[in-house]
Amino acid sequence: MLAKRRNRKSLPSWLVIIKDYTYLLVGATLVAIAFNLFLYPNMIASGGVVGISTILGYVTGIEPGYIQWAINIPLFVAGVAVLGKQFGLKTLIGTVYLPLAVLVTAHLEPVTENPFLAALFGGVGVGVGLGLVFRGRASTGGVDLAAQIVHKFTGLRLGLGILIIDGLIVISSAFVFNIELALYALITLYITSKTIDLVQMGMGYAKVAFIISSQQEDIRQAILHDLDRGVTRLTATGGYTNTPREMLMCVVNQMEVTKLKELVRHIDPAAFVVVTDANEVLGEGFKVD
Repeated sequence: MLAKRRNRKSLPSWLVIIKDYTYLLVGATLVAIAFNLFLYPNMIASGGVVGISTILGYVTGIEPGYIQWAINIPLFVAGVAVLGKQFGLKTLIGTVYLPLAVLVTAHLEPVTENPFLAALFGGVGVGVGLGLVFRGRASTGGVDLAAQIVHKFTGLRLGLGILIIDGLIVISSAFVFNIELALYALITLYITSKTIDLVQMGMGYAKVAFIISSQQEDIRQAILHDLDRGVTRLTATGGYTNTPREMLMCVVNQMEVTKLKELVRHIDPAAFVVVTDANEVLGEGFKVD
């Protein structure tokens, strides 16, 4: 018999708020620490307001945190004026808190003077921090707001707008510092984006299996009762025969993949099975945010 699973209730609204703000504050703090330990000491301007503050900090001698405030706060005000009150309290807190965290952690000694190591670990640190901020459904303002304002007036896609702004920052760093450091900044940008995805979506925590078989009812029963997993029937059409048929879809964790394949192979050795990654799965039997 299919084992009963305990139904998980959604979190109370006040607990969700606490979780979101915890993600925001912890994430912004990690960004600030990575900036002061790796990026700023090695003159790696990897885009965003943080990258601008790196360039202007070395040119003017002003603390990067103050430069970030000088850019972020007017951008937030402009965003509210142009785009409306859609950003909310969390964006305002992120806009103000990140520069504060940069100032508070400015005394930290650099971990390395090797620009490659700084680009690598700085990118990971910033990516983890921003990933947590985004998981808290928040933002640290900056370039995202600027891109949205540009989009409002020009229709330029947000992703392209951010890419152009970050590209201009990296190019500027090549003139202010040197081309080699600009190339390291590109490495940091890439690592940051991949790390953000990793934090937000996970490391292939689950697998999705699509099964086409002439003995699908036996396979369905085996998945439900032997594997203790849910299964969904999908309507498919053969591309060659143009014949309608059903396909089974099942989501399992990584440890269950081998058992699933063995079940299917035992019932129908000729079954067609496709297994792919599911970066995030929410619901009964899996994690619930």
